[in-house]
Amino acid sequence: MISEETIGSYLTRLASRQPTPGGGAAAALHAAQGAALVAMVARYTTGGKYEQHAALVQRITQAADDLVNEAVGLADADEQAFQAVIDAYKLPATTDELKAARAATIDAALVQAAQTPAHLVTVAGAVVELATELFDVANANVISDVAAAADAARAAATTARVNIDINVVAIKDPGARAGLVQRTDGLEDKVVMAADTLAARVRERILR
Repeated sequence: MISEETIGSYLTRLASRQPTPGGGAAAALHAAQGAALVAMVARYTTGGKYEQHAALVQRITQAADDLVNEAVGLADADEQAFQAVIDAYKLPATTDELKAARAATIDAALVQAAQTPAHLVTVAGAVVELATELFDVANANVISDVAAAADAARAAATTARVNIDINVVAIKDPGARAGLVQRTDGLEDKVVMAADTLAARVRERILR
């Protein structure tokens, strides 16, 4: 599991000629890093100078820590979901009955595999929301990390979108495909817009 291995081990597996981990897991770790950066900035925004914002900062710190764990869990979930797709494609198809069962299993696995990146977009959006809340009160010495958090979350959202798309186009059942498109179409747009806006605000503040 990604959550239990070293960075070196994970990167070696990511670079190998193996189907998992892949882009979905990488996207989840983008989000995890974004959330961790938010938590770090929040922890530097403490002490007497920031006392009036203590409740806000404490809430953001806890929420960001929770998102780190949630995103890392999604990295593991994505790897497991994609493995289920691979296993489905390996099912026998020597009779019409087996072919039909295999096709149904593949579609079900693809629909399930799309749920993880869809959830990840929501997590990425939450990271950007926390970073945006923190921006106005954040310790100026680490303000660039607010932009880094936003950019990491943006990468998570756009990468997750690609992973949703590749699952959608492979689904044969028109109803399942349409339902998935309806639930996920444009899901990442708000995240990208909010992340870009926040990163621009950070750069503007730095260059004043």
